[in-house]
Amino acid sequence: MEISAKYNPSDIENKWYQHWLSQKYFRSVPDERPAYTIVIPPPNVTGVLHMGHMLNNTIQDVLIRKARKQGFNACWVPGTDHASIATEAKVVKLLAEQGIPKSSLTREEFLKHAFEWKEKYGGIILQQLQKLGASCDWDRTRFTMEPSLYEAVVDVFIDLYRKGLIYRGTKMVNWDPAGQTTLSDEEVIFKETTDQLYYVIYKGVDFDGELMVATARPETIAGDVAVCVNPNDERYQSLIGKKVRVPLINREVAIIADEYIDIEFGTGVLKVTPAHDINDYNIGQKYNLPVIDTLNADGTISTAGELFVGEDRFVARKQWVKSLKEVGLLSKQENYIHNVGYSERTDAVVEPRISTQWFMNMQDFMKKNPEVLSSVMNDEMKFYPAKLKNTYRHWMENVKDWNISRQLWWGHRIPAWYTNNGEWVVAKTAQEAAAEFEQKGVSVNAGDLSQDSDVLDTWFSSWLWPISVFDGIGANADKTELGYYYPTNDLVTGPDILFFWVARMIMAGYEFEGKMPFKNVYFTGLIRDKQRRKMSKSLGNSPDALELIEKYGADSVRMGLLLCSPAGNDILFDETQIEQGRNFCNKIWNAFRLIQGWETHENEPTAAANQAKAFMESRLNDTLKDIEQLFQEFRLSDALMAIYKLIWDDFCAVYLEAIKPPYGEGISAQTQREAQEILQLLMSLLHPYMPFISEEIVQLLTNGMSETLVLSAYPTAHENTGGESSQESLQLVTEIRNTRNTRGLSPKESLNIWIPKSATGILHMQDFVEKLANVTVHQDETTKPSNGMPVIVGVHEIWVELSVEIDIDKEREELQKEKIYYDGFIASVKKKLENERFVQNAKPEIVEVERKKLSDASEKLSIIEKRLSQLS
Repeated sequence: MEISAKYNPSDIENKWYQHWLSQKYFRSVPDERPAYTIVIPPPNVTGVLHMGHMLNNTIQDVLIRKARKQGFNACWVPGTDHASIATEAKVVKLLAEQGIPKSSLTREEFLKHAFEWKEKYGGIILQQLQKLGASCDWDRTRFTMEPSLYEAVVDVFIDLYRKGLIYRGTKMVNWDPAGQTTLSDEEVIFKETTDQLYYVIYKGVDFDGELMVATARPETIAGDVAVCVNPNDERYQSLIGKKVRVPLINREVAIIADEYIDIEFGTGVLKVTPAHDINDYNIGQKYNLPVIDTLNADGTISTAGELFVGEDRFVARKQWVKSLKEVGLLSKQENYIHNVGYSERTDAVVEPRISTQWFMNMQDFMKKNPEVLSSVMNDEMKFYPAKLKNTYRHWMENVKDWNISRQLWWGHRIPAWYTNNGEWVVAKTAQEAAAEFEQKGVSVNAGDLSQDSDVLDTWFSSWLWPISVFDGIGANADKTELGYYYPTNDLVTGPDILFFWVARMIMAGYEFEGKMPFKNVYFTGLIRDKQRRKMSKSLGNSPDALELIEKYGADSVRMGLLLCSPAGNDILFDETQIEQGRNFCNKIWNAFRLIQGWETHENEPTAAANQAKAFMESRLNDTLKDIEQLFQEFRLSDALMAIYKLIWDDFCAVYLEAIKPPYGEGISAQTQREAQEILQLLMSLLHPYMPFISEEIVQLLTNGMSETLVLSAYPTAHENTGGESSQESLQLVTEIRNTRNTRGLSPKESLNIWIPKSATGILHMQDFVEKLANVTVHQDETTKPSNGMPVIVGVHEIWVELSVEIDIDKEREELQKEKIYYDGFIASVKKKLENERFVQNAKPEIVEVERKKLSDASEKLSIIEKRLSQLS
């Protein structure tokens, strides 16, 4: 069969993915094997594939593919999140473009439009993940608002309400004027903002004089109900209890005193506006002050604001400033840098707003479930990187009640039911609610009850994700699958949703299942460009994910992303990394073509080929052991680099060069078969990272007779008996090549070298060395040719005869440099070994490694000093 001269990913990726799907290789059902489970962080139903998705899901795919090959019943559950705020905004915008305002629709009519939109666009991102090679069990695809998951959320709300962990109350909340809904504290993003600080004059009513108040929000002055000073501030002590007039409004308000007031800030006088500031609200509660809400839900001035009614709050701010200046009540203004809260979804400036909402009592929840914190802090559940444990602990120890209600239509509707006079109960249906009212002595027809119009926070559904995807919520739930797949193994997500999602899933896990939802959490970093800027469409620095796959192939994109993605650290993306992935694909393809293109004969393999095989087996074993350790530490980028070096350096640059026949000659058929078998092993090792090219090559090597790499056994390490021989022989080849380069000798010129008989490992690989280094080996420790020079390999001094005269001064200079290095190295190792704490506390094998370093370095130094003595 003719092999394409060039690797064309577009030709093979769709072919193999469709084959894997048709054969149901990704399907998982409970059986006798141990489960390995990952639940996908459900992307928003509004989403399209971006760089962050590609990184996150590639990591998940690497983990799931490796586990599947290692014999686990690997289950990767995909799905999407209904994303209340984002989706409702999309649908409202779409309807507006059609001339249909949301206000003209009933709730049911709006939801019909929303579900139609979801069916048309909601699965796009999952289809795009298939282009990346994601090996999800697509038959298990879930959606947070599908009927069974919807019911689970309602059941959980009712359960927590009955446990006293959910309550309805009036508080100051975060209000998003653009989305016209409340937000939890975690949904408010604080940004450093430069505003103006205005110094406004409040005239005295019952005293001659005035007070100066510094405020950044003059548009809320109409909501002032008092001014407040610190009782210890001597400037104002005589005025406490007197009154001032609210500027432009002329309302008389009292001067009150509270130690909360910062004497040093502004003028030391605070205008108290309980409707628009949490601290003012607390003061208002303390002193029983009225509340005047000057803003409408959309951020415009309300009728209670009296002036500039209907104007946007920021427009009104300018008008207030202008009017204050005109009547001489604005003393001055200056720049003011402070943190301002913005909506995480709409980027609108968040308003504090007093509102009746539903809350979850987080303090009581944590008292009931202390394992939520302890399991992470004691590493029962591990975070990678571990530094995020402290961030998690700080949040958990300072957690505030969770505002779980949202003023939207798209979402899980709150199961609370109201009578016409405002009485309410929590129940699943109107009929159950009517029965609840009956128990309270209230007679009411189910048809006369109205359900709460609010929906639940999106995160109130996704916190159940590891349980709900296996239909494990509810007293009557069939928990067969949950018992098999839960707790899941690994979660891959971003640190930006540690509190939104990860912490809350841990809470749900312990509350509803009494155990953690996952064993490990791997936090990816944030992808930035080369200038360390966050990727965004507005900056034009975010490449189109699908275009990258189209241009380079999925394997190249996967490799390029993973090579630069240590856990938890930001990733500096450069398209050259993807090019490196493409170059690697080409390297592998060319190696495959080289092997397949050799003419063969039935002669026995050469000694060099046999030794090269031993070298490759040794390197494969060492790398397999390294990779297992790296995977345990979630150093997936380092594991990929180890595979990359094994293939590029050891297989291509060393092994294939060692077995390659002279030009025009054939190769032993057995050697070719061995090379093919090694390449198959390497492709199996590479498969979790680069599934497409690896499958293509293995099937071509075996004429389609091999088991798919999706299911075939992952390579395992064996006892390595020739590791040191292989390492020393390759080091010798490298030293000889370096000597040629520094002396200007042609690689085609054969050299004589003398190896001492004590170097048994190197002599065992003699033919391998002769082939790769183009040398003739002599076993002799006494010969030191006058035109020769020594190279040091391990603890052995090996002499190389040169065809050029040796520059003794230059060699002495090089040896002096090496002596300085080894003197310093030996001193540092000795210092470590003389440290009793290190010797007592370090693992014995680590101490032994340090002692071996000292011994080897001392022998090398002895050889260097001996050679320096000879040159003298």
